[in-house]
Amino acid sequence: MQAKVFVTRIIPDAGLEPVRAACAADVWDDRLPAPYDTLIERVRGVDGILCSITERIDANLIEAAGPQLKVISQMAVGYDNIDVAAAQARGIAVGHTPGVLTEATADLTLALLLAAARRIPESVEYIRKGEWRTWEPQTLLGHDLAGKTLGIVGLGRIGKAVAKRAAGFELRLIAHGPRLTDAEAAAVGAVRVDLPTLLREADFVSLHTPLTPETRHLINPTTLAQMKPTAILVNTTRGPVVDQTALYDALTNGVISGAALDVTDPEPLPADDPLLTLPNVVIVPHIGSATVGTRNQMARIAADNLIAGVNDQPLPHAVPAQI
Repeated sequence: MQAKVFVTRIIPDAGLEPVRAACAADVWDDRLPAPYDTLIERVRGVDGILCSITERIDANLIEAAGPQLKVISQMAVGYDNIDVAAAQARGIAVGHTPGVLTEATADLTLALLLAAARRIPESVEYIRKGEWRTWEPQTLLGHDLAGKTLGIVGLGRIGKAVAKRAAGFELRLIAHGPRLTDAEAAAVGAVRVDLPTLLREADFVSLHTPLTPETRHLINPTTLAQMKPTAILVNTTRGPVVDQTALYDALTNGVISGAALDVTDPEPLPADDPLLTLPNVVIVPHIGSATVGTRNQMARIAADNLIAGVNDQPLPHAVPAQI
């Protein structure tokens, strides 16, 4: 008898086809995420769940699934939406998709940095509004990258990939992380510094730290006040790492110059959010991994984790033990 699994979103065929071949798969086929109460009903009696960051997989849902649940496979690197400790306490394996989205997210980080520094979205709107009547020497002036300092907060896979790309723009690199060593920073051409020094010296601050209780609102009124008034903040990690109310205040009061966000708090960001009224903010809808190749790889890895788990095999990419 095939294992029963629930797939919470429509994923690329690269992952969905092997899941359907190996399991009795129930797939949520709406474009929008399933409501929590619907998730509770759909996971009852399943052996495995393949989910994404849009679902809250908490202890209550895990309990509702039943004692036969063997694996929760997340199609993402991060897993802060899953109560990993509750799952592991019940002997349920938890998988994720590390590494595969590193290059795509690093590419987007530099794209956002450039978009904010050179005021590209503002320039597009300038043309669309019919304001481009002549060349002007003082219009839409942005910031150079060459010779400036990029501060990378969190020098993991993505942070290192960003550092490699930034070197091509002749940026000076400084980095901070709680366990970062001088040698690790030097390996990508960066200098390890503490967070206050990074915030004080960086012209661009790029966030790549995971969301933990310690990093929630890492960027807050105090840390924003330590940044240069000409600084630009880039966030491609998790929205709650930034206190968005504080960010709005900083941007409207000249505490920093601009921001570029791939992630927000909440997600989706409401269309009437105050940040969207500001010309010095670039916001995109969590597209860090949104390339055809990357999403195909993520789907396949998530499928491999799911299939291994329901067959009582070690997961190729398991979340580390948290109990």
